[in-house]
Amino acid sequence: MKAFERRKRDRVRAEFEPAECELLVNLLSQVIELLRDRNGPEESAPDPLFGQLGTTASALPPEDPVLRRLLPDAYRDDDESAADFRRFTERSLSTAKVENAQAVVASLAAGGFDLDDPEQSENPIEVELGERAVQAWLRSLTDVRLALAVRLGIESEEDAEAAAESDDEAVAVVVDIYDWLGFVQESLVQALD
Repeated sequence: MKAFERRKRDRVRAEFEPAECELLVNLLSQVIELLRDRNGPEESAPDPLFGQLGTTASALPPEDPVLRRLLPDAYRDDDESAADFRRFTERSLSTAKVENAQAVVASLAAGGFDLDDPEQSENPIEVELGERAVQAWLRSLTDVRLALAVRLGIESEEDAEAAAESDDEAVAVVVDIYDWLGFVQESLVQALD
């Protein structure tokens, strides 16, 4: 990857190798699938009044720890308020997260990455982002990193260090991906300064 750099008219650009694009698309697709699965059949009986208002999201927190991190309770000490808040906001929050991830995938495709046949993408993929796309990238990178952190058990700096020192090869690969995504995100933030 060639780091993000500022361009004219408040735009930023970067170059990604096709394998990096494929990794990003794969990770974003997994986040999208998790969020869409959450918006499937209701996990609790919807309140008829909420249904009339178009608010039919579940009041129960997700069971999947990644979804609990991506869609956290707004009130940690008040289960009833947390349930009401979740019912009113969760669907729009998860929809926004899906739209952000789709925007990142679309920008990779616009840069030349072949979503249907990644093997056809041989040259570096150049993405150029405007303000709105930058926000989608930042939010989506955060979501993917949060998901990986949950799967790695990273809740503190000590946890991150322990994961990085793991002898488990699979964990080491995921830690490398987590760190690389941090580099991509940091590069984008620095290009905005």
